[in-house]
Amino acid sequence: MTITISPQAYDELFHQETVERYLRSASLTQHPDPDDPLDAVYRFPQVLGQGYWREIQLRQGLQLTIGNLQMRDRIITGAPEREDWWEYHFHFSGEHQDRYNSICGGQYALYGNGLAPQEVWDCSGKEPYFEILIHVQPELLYSFAGDCEGELPRCLQPWIRQIEGERYSRLGTATPTMQTVAKQIVQCPYQGIAKRVYLEGKVLELMGMLIAEEIEIGDGKYNPYSLKSDAVDRIHHARDILLQRLDDPPTLATLARQVGLNECTLKRGFRQIFGTTVFGYLHNYRLEQARQLLEAGTWRVGEAAQMVGYRDFTAFGRAFYKKFGIRPRDCMKKYSV
Repeated sequence: MTITISPQAYDELFHQETVERYLRSASLTQHPDPDDPLDAVYRFPQVLGQGYWREIQLRQGLQLTIGNLQMRDRIITGAPEREDWWEYHFHFSGEHQDRYNSICGGQYALYGNGLAPQEVWDCSGKEPYFEILIHVQPELLYSFAGDCEGELPRCLQPWIRQIEGERYSRLGTATPTMQTVAKQIVQCPYQGIAKRVYLEGKVLELMGMLIAEEIEIGDGKYNPYSLKSDAVDRIHHARDILLQRLDDPPTLATLARQVGLNECTLKRGFRQIFGTTVFGYLHNYRLEQARQLLEAGTWRVGEAAQMVGYRDFTAFGRAFYKKFGIRPRDCMKKYSV
């Protein structure tokens, strides 16, 4: 089942859960470290699943968040247009999709500051969702990475943009060293000031790895999006399977299994090769085929819709008009004259 919930309702559920848990217990369970009032846990609403978000303010302009959730169902929510800090995410497990990326276990996502547009977040409930997020104010990034004149290296300048500029985004696969440091963060053995110093050091270590990788990309020494030839062949095979099953396409999970790829690689590779999502490609192909059938002048609208896998003729008509700017029956009349 899929649960669609507005950002406001989602935030209200978190607030309600936090208040109710506090009232049921005299202990401050929202603060796991008694020596650090800037380390807080927000329980995930039980109606949606179980788990928590833990937020640790390491210093002014540097925040660490750890998310460990198990959702009951797939959740679709979103966020309004907003000004955001520079941030990076490391995923241990689980999958989520936003406007920029589809990210799953073993990957990281990097986002520059600037204007984050209104967007939808799609989080799968198939496996535990476990990640760390680091948010950095631009001023702090300049203090770490700026030169003697306060400027960032050219390859890092896309990370910081004017508020009206849309933010930079990049997806990558976490190296074994990145994964080790990320695990050390969630397994931190200290409390109080020792914890804060330890975690800040690990957060900056990860930032250093990302900066080194970004410099290699800028120098043309590294391509995080490169696909092996075997993966390219498998993605083309997935496309062929889709086209053979227009009337009954497999689910994304089934398609990935059939071609021997994980879902994230299939989705990312499909977009890289064909310029659209798996089912965006299927959607466009169906409509193009339907248009050709109608232009031939020998097919009725309902017959053409069925031939390309549409069972709902109303939905077919809307999709056809949205893509071509003409109603299916008008297309048929135009070419039957």
